[in-house]
Parts: sequence; structure tokens; C-alpha cells
Amino acid sequence: MTNTRLAALGSEDPPLLSLTRRLLALAESGLPSMLLDGGEGFAFTMAGREAPDSTWTLQRRGTSVRYAAITVLGARFLPEDRQRAVLGGRTAQEFAGLLIESLPTVTNLGDAALIAWAAADTAHPKLSDALARVDALDEAGRPQYTVEAAWVLSALAAAREAADVEDRLIAARDRLLRARAGNGPLFPHATGPGLVPWYRAHVSCFADQTYPLQALARLHASGHGGDPEALAAAEACAARICALQGDGGQWWWHYDARTGGVVEGYPVYSVHQHAMAPTALLDLTDAGGSDFGAAVRKGLRWMTEVPELAEHPEPLILDELGVTWRKVYRGDPKKAVRAARGLGTRVAPGLRLKTLDRVFRPVSVDRECRPYEFGWMLHAWQGGRI
Repeated sequence: MTNTRLAALGSEDPPLLSLTRRLLALAESGLPSMLLDGGEGFAFTMAGREAPDSTWTLQRRGTSVRYAAITVLGARFLPEDRQRAVLGGRTAQEFAGLLIESLPTVTNLGDAALIAWAAADTAHPKLSDALARVDALDEAGRPQYTVEAAWVLSALAAAREAADVEDRLIAARDRLLRARAGNGPLFPHATGPGLVPWYRAHVSCFADQTYPLQALARLHASGHGGDPEALAAAEACAARICALQGDGGQWWWHYDARTGGVVEGYPVYSVHQHAMAPTALLDLTDAGGSDFGAAVRKGLRWMTEVPELAEHPEPLILDELGVTWRKVYRGDPKKAVRAARGLGTRVAPGLRLKTLDRVFRPVSVDRECRPYEFGWMLHAWQGGRI
């Protein structure tokens, strides 16, 4: 079957199609090394270290249930033999089963929601167990982090055809829509007060935008007759982050949810460029929203045309290692620029403190790579037609 997303990319920009195919091959080659011993989970990160002779070594660090679930969400679009190659000999459905079995020990709502989403998308027979765990962790009326609330909605939308989730789905939908400040297009970091300190309650991140707009788009696509209000909210959010996109294709990191402006641009994360923005914006288009393909292509191009590193070029894609380096950042101690701009914009919305840009230039590279980066990449470019 023709992959419509790759076909569209190829017709608009053939060199970017070659880049995307390169990235997809890298994802499939890199993910097996991120599996934990025994193949029943994924590391939190792969950290790179360069030796004096310029050779690199990678070290697995930590473990992450949510990254494993995101990997399943992406790998399920691969043919079965390639699913098994990525997932330690298991299919996406079988790996989802491992995650479902771990749910009694899962206490984070976002982790549970991603597992339920993976269970729904792989048609796992124990979907009801996953949904029950989400329900148990999602206390009615309690504020949640926006990303996790969005994952709950995506999971319920995915499960809609297989389970009776309508009441919970409506509550999850309304929670996201109510969370916005007034009629603004952007989403805050949390759906209500109490989770974020007052002085940075106005600051939200890129993930706080992409996951809600994706969830609302998928909600619209999942129901008979759709949900025009949800689609309009997703569309408005997408239009705003695209309007704010950097000249070099950068998807900025921190926003003022009140004003719809940028608080602090850096770091620029590779996963935003090649995976998270594409999967959210392409899902929106597939759901009946506008075509944001130009912004997707502009962001993808950043992966090989990084203006921040023009003076000291360093590749972010290392095919031989099976990684894309995680981000370009300022290297400021204790994220000082972010803190200063967060506090400054609390008092004076729009305040930029431009001197910080001259003192702390974004020329540092974080040499890590995490499984979810490749999971969302597979989801973005191998998926489609939700």
C-alpha cells in the first residue's frame, strides 16, 4: 500500500523524501540497541561519548515505560518481520501486552494513557485492563499536566470503536478545551492550578501544543459526524505555532499561553523537527484540517541545515551509530535564560531580554538519543489516514 505521507513529501521536495527515508532506516537500526537486556523494555536514553581518537561509544541509561509505549505506537505501522526486529522478536501487539502486564506498578497517568493508546491501536484483547488503569489514575476534577491529559484523550479516541468510553472521552475533551486561557490558541502546561508554580504558570512548552492538537484532531476523526469545535481548536493551535516557527525551521520550546508568544526558543529538539511536529500536523490534516505541510518540511530541513551550528558544523544525524543527537541548546548554567525569561514575561508579557542571546548563544549539542524520538518518527511518516 502506498504511503501517502511519504508520497506527498516526495512530490513536494524529493531531497527531503530521501532524508526522511534515511531517518526511518536509522530509527529501525537504532531502536534494537535501546532495548534493555531481555528485550522486555526500553532504555530512557542512549548517551554518546567521544574518545580521543574521535570514535563514539553509546551507553544505555535508565528505563522508560512511556518511551516503550511510544515505540510500540510507531512500530505497529511496520510489517510484522520489521516489528519483531525493532521490538526484540515481538510484534507491536505482543509488546503492548508486556506493557499491559506492567500496569499494576504504573502510577503515572501519562504512562498508563500511552499504554492504553498502544493497546487500542494494536487491537490488544486486554484493552479493557489498560483503560481501567487510566480510569483509576485519572481522578475526576484533579488538574493534570496537559501532555498527559492529551494522551488520555488520544487513548480514548483510539479505543472508541472497541470499548464504551464515551463519558470519559467527553470529560477528557472538555478538560483540554477548558484549559486554554480565554480564547487563546495555545495550551498551558497544566489543565488547572496547583501543579505549576505561580511565577511560571503562564509558560508552556512545545509538547503542550502538539499533543493536544493531535488528540483533538484524532478525536474529530474518530467519531461519526466529527467534533468541529475540537478540530477548530486544533487548527488554531497549529496555525499559531506555525506562525511562530523560526526562520531556520525551528520549532520553539517555550510559549506564553496567555499571549500566544514565544518565551524562550531554545533548546531546539531534533524530535520536534523530524517527528513530533510532523505527526501532530499530519494527523490534523488527515482529520480534515488545513495542510501545514510547508511548515513540516521547513522544520524537517533543519536536521541537516542547522543555522545554530553554522560556525562550528556538527552533524545531528549519525547513521553509523543509529542516533540523532537530541538538541541544540545554549549551555547556560541551570537553564538560566529560560528562568529569567519565564519570570520576566510573568511581569511584562513579551519581554525578551535580548542581552541573554548575546551572552548565551545556542551552539551546544546534547549528545543523547531516546527511543521515543524514533517511535514518533515512525508514527509520523509510516502512519497516516487516522
